[in-house]
This record gives sequence, C-alpha cells and structure tokens, in this order.
Amino acid sequence: MPKLNIADLKKIKDRIEGTTTLRGGTHRVKITVHMGTCGIAAGARKIMNVLLKEIETQGIKDIILTSSGCAGLCNREPMATVEIKGEAPVKYIDLDEEKTRKIFNNHVISGNIIVEYALARGSETAY
Repeated sequence: MPKLNIADLKKIKDRIEGTTTLRGGTHRVKITVHMGTCGIAAGARKIMNVLLKEIETQGIKDIILTSSGCAGLCNREPMATVEIKGEAPVKYIDLDEEKTRKIFNNHVISGNIIVEYALARGSETAY
C-alpha cells in the first residue's frame, strides 16, 4: 500500500466531514428517508442514494439527511419527509428517482412544495 500524503489525508477528512454533516450539526433542512423493511423493499435505498448524490454534487452543507423506520404506510413506500426550518414538515409518498430529484430541487432548494407527490403537510397527532 502506498504512503498517504497530505492531499490524500485532506480528501479523507473532507469525505468524513461531509458524511457526518449529513447527520448532525447546523441545518436549514432535514430530510428523512423512511427505511423500514417495507421501504427498503420498495426502493428507499435508491431514494437515499439520489439525495446523497444531489447534496454532494451541489455542494450543499446545511442539510441533514437521515433515515427512520417504517412510517406505517407500507403501500405508499418509498417515502421521505422534508422539514425546512420554520415550516411544517411534508411527507412525500410513492417516490422514485425522478420524483426525488424534483422534490429536492423544487422543495428543498427553492421552497416550493410538490403537492402532487405529497401525502400530508404538518405533524401527525394521536388525538
């Protein structure tokens, strides 16, 4: 194995910082991909990969990308929830790679909800 140089170490540092920033820290937007067994079977990993690629390609630093378990609507998977600071969360359903890119660029970047892909706006309550 060749010796690492300063440039190699910087690349490693930047890559690690990028992935940890996706899970915590200061953020403007939080995106949760629902990845219970049903979500994964329906294609949630592809949705997560699209979001990771968009964040990396566009060099965005103020987004937290995370995952959760099943959201309870297995027949509407894959699903993701977009939470922009100061706004109600929006749960998107029946996602594919194209819809996910559109949601990312229109809602996450520009603030325009894609109503035709949304199931609900706001937090669910049990009362």
